[in-house]
Amino acid sequence: MAKCDEGYLCSICGDDVENVLSSDLYLRFVIGQIDPELLHTTPEKHLRCNPALAQFIVSEDFEPVVVEGPFSKSELDPDFVAEQETLVTRGWNRLKEIHKFRDVSILEFPLPEVVEQLKRR
Repeated sequence: MAKCDEGYLCSICGDDVENVLSSDLYLRFVIGQIDPELLHTTPEKHLRCNPALAQFIVSEDFEPVVVEGPFSKSELDPDFVAEQETLVTRGWNRLKEIHKFRDVSILEFPLPEVVEQLKRR
């Protein structure tokens, strides 16, 4: 199989990252943690293979991820945790919209405030 036919493989577990709903890369892009210029060179991984980020998704349709140790939400500043839960959950909800419509341009993936930040650069 040609490399381009393999899809996106998780840099942690090696399995296929099936779609944007399981993509750590696209979630980080949507919330502004990945520069669009670096999107094509940044390794992909499953959301669940990055529990430090996935633990901040608070949604009925996402099984909670619990992190043990110093990066656990319970060990972090409560204000930071609240901000991250809001941002990352909004990003997760945006991924669900993108997955549902499928014809969304990649330029429209990020949250509105991320798009504005990109325009100002």
